[in-house]
Amino acid sequence: MAFSSQRPSTSAPSASQCKYQVDDNELERGTTISPTLLRAVEESWFAIVILSPNYASSTWCLDEVSKIVECMKIDTILPVFYDVDPSDVRKQMGTFAEAFNKHKMKFKKEKEKVQRWRDALTKVGNIAGWTSKDRYACTNAQLKNCSALLSPT
Repeated sequence: MAFSSQRPSTSAPSASQCKYQVDDNELERGTTISPTLLRAVEESWFAIVILSPNYASSTWCLDEVSKIVECMKIDTILPVFYDVDPSDVRKQMGTFAEAFNKHKMKFKKEKEKVQRWRDALTKVGNIAGWTSKDRYACTNAQLKNCSALLSPT
């Protein structure tokens, strides 16, 4: 799940300009990421990337985070490390290593793609974000901090 705010021409986003992008469970496995989703990333002010233990198993998620890293400044990417350690994301360890071992085998002829995914996760893993080891760890204070970052100055 990623949250994006479309870029208006001159002002900060209003509530009506904010859009939520939620991955569709009906998406056909093995298909490429939607051009509409990639365009939405290109037009966004910021992205909240929620990284979970199985995140790297999804080529859609990896394509999306690669596009986010390609199009956005680091200070507009807000990672949430949900039940994963940021160092596992950064270094592709644990479940991220398992996923990349499978990707290496599946995408033998597309080494650049796999490396692009690795690079994107390394960059996102290096960003100071929010860490939640369980679903109740995110506090109101953390949500207020996030809200303050997204509010116009």
